This record gives sequence, structure tokens and C-alpha cells, in this order.
Amino acid sequence: MKLLAIDSSGLVATVALLNDDTIMGEYTIHNKKTHSQTLLPMIRDLLEMAEVRTDELDALAVAAGPGSFTGLRIGAATAKGLAQALDLPLVAIPTLEGLAYNVVGTDSLVCPLMDARRNQAYYGIYEVAENGVTTVVEQAAGPLEDVIRHINHLGSPVVFLGDGVPVFEEQLRREIQVPYQFAPAHVRYQRASSVAVLGKFAMERHETLSAGEFSPFYLRVSQAERERLEREKNS
Repeated sequence: MKLLAIDSSGLVATVALLNDDTIMGEYTIHNKKTHSQTLLPMIRDLLEMAEVRTDELDALAVAAGPGSFTGLRIGAATAKGLAQALDLPLVAIPTLEGLAYNVVGTDSLVCPLMDARRNQAYYGIYEVAENGVTTVVEQAAGPLEDVIRHINHLGSPVVFLGDGVPVFEEQLRREIQVPYQFAPAHVRYQRASSVAVLGKFAMERHETLSAGEFSPFYLRVSQAERERLEREKNS
């Protein structure tokens, strides 16, 4: 099975190609270019270097959210367009589960943190094993105090990762009361290879969607929508 994975849910744009149990290639870029500029050229270059034609693909896996509203929309549009054009099934992988799988093999709990702006984070708490990710605390959007309360209550060692780490590191160091560590740079951010492996597991469980059925999971309304609701409330 050849599966193409896409994650543009955060600061990083990343694509990977899985062939059965082998990651044939992974292309990740973290710079100031928008995902709309980078994602399709990255996919083209990855398939070209791997010598895989689009008609050889069996499925697409995409990070489904939460995350950047713009990034998720770009990833969703790309995945839906390819799936429809190539008549491929889609697998939707929660962004935070994909992040958590980056540190598969750890005995600690894993807490991905994504900066949700307005002093909030997208977060979840997971146990990670080779065959997948188990939810301990459901993904949510909320203040860092909620994350800290969950972690301290659980009382187990924890690994933090995600683009929220540099944003919230100082407060975490002050207030976390259990053993903790921050994931190193090479696994701190989204990696499409993790989305690909989780996508393979989902395919084996027959958890697929058509292009028309898939939509991103935003977890909260966008800033534009919040501002509209606020204007309506005050009018």
C-alpha cells in the first residue's frame, strides 16, 4: 500500500510517502512561506524523487485539526482535491495524535501543545505505543492552566512537544510538579511520517472517508467568526 500523508496544521508544512512499512520519503519545511506556496510543490518533488506516480497511490492521510485555520484549510483543500481527482480514500488523523506519535517508545505521557493565540493552547494528553495512540485527556482548546492542572493531577512523567512549547515553556517550568521533558527539535513539530503510520493503522481498521465527507476539525471558531459574533452581541 502506498499512502501519501499531508500535515499543514501548524507552522510546519510536511508531506511523507509510506509504502507498506517503509517511509519512502519525507519533506518538511519550516519557514515564512505560506503553505499554499509550498505544499503542492513539495508533494510533486517527493513523488518525483521516490519515483512514484500519482496513479500508484492507494490512499491519502491528512492532519485533520486542530491547528491553524488557514493551514488546515489549505491541507484539506489539497487532500480533497487529490482524493477526488485520483479517486482515493482519505484518512483523517487528529493533529495532536500525529504529534504525540513523534515520540513513540517513551514510557511517559505525551502532551502536544499548539499555540492557539489569545493565551490559549490546543492540547491533549496521550499514551503512545508502537501500534497507535491512546487518549488520556481529550483534545481541547483552553488556557495553559488547564493543561497544568491535568498534568499535575495525573501525577505521571510527561513529554511536551509542539509549537506551544517555546510559547509556554517558562510557565511550564514554574508550575509543573511531575518529572517532565521537552521533546528535542527533530521531533518537536509536526511530521507527516507520523501521520502516515497512523493513517496506515486507520486504513487497516477501514476508517476511511471520501473527499466529499472530509472536513477539518477546528475545535473552536476562528478569530473572524469570534469578532463577528462579538459585533452582533454588541449591536
